[in-house]
Amino acid sequence: MITTTNGIDRARVEQLVRHALHSRLAQRRDGQTRAGDHEGPNPLVVNISARHIHLCQDDLLQLFGPGAQLTKLRDLYQDGEFASEQQVNIVGPRNRMIPGTRILGPTRDYTQVELSYTDGVFLGIDLPLRISGNHENTPGCILVGPHGAVTLKQGVIRAKRHVHMHSADLAHYGVADGDLMKLKIEGPCGITFDDMQVREHPRVKLEVHIDTDEGNACDLSTATRMELIKAS
Repeated sequence: MITTTNGIDRARVEQLVRHALHSRLAQRRDGQTRAGDHEGPNPLVVNISARHIHLCQDDLLQLFGPGAQLTKLRDLYQDGEFASEQQVNIVGPRNRMIPGTRILGPTRDYTQVELSYTDGVFLGIDLPLRISGNHENTPGCILVGPHGAVTLKQGVIRAKRHVHMHSADLAHYGVADGDLMKLKIEGPCGITFDDMQVREHPRVKLEVHIDTDEGNACDLSTATRMELIKAS
């Protein structure tokens, strides 16, 4: 049984679902991957992080029913992370919906929705630019799954562009966790992204995450060279 709040009733949500399943919004592009220089201890990989959702276990059960578990569709670049087969629909305050948004696994201790600026404009959500996990004073939305719906009071963000680094990468680039770097992309739509935040973890591979709007701006698939530069 689907129940919602925030003034959107079940009939309205189901109408949105039916409409969206037959709309062009159902067509979405998965993230692109590009390899850059290999001058350091690890190759530089740049990934477009398309819109996605991280779920806590309680919300997974609410959306997909008792006993639900995430099932792996494919592995992601970081070990242990994966794109799941499960998808849900996102409903915003304008009663507009983005259908078929993929859930990434494994489950976390919080639910978070990561969208691009363009997604936020469409849904009517003023997206704050945040590092993953920082949900203070962030907006919410409604998630609709095959079993039920979840009303989030917070957790909808535009992910700040960032680079995951191992300690060996930190030493190579001369940076520390939380520092800001530049990502220089050369090619037909060459661009330099400022304020690329460093995120250290002892078990990660060197990887840059930019969102779909940023990937489109530089036309990542046509990039000829990519370089991380320590900010002055």
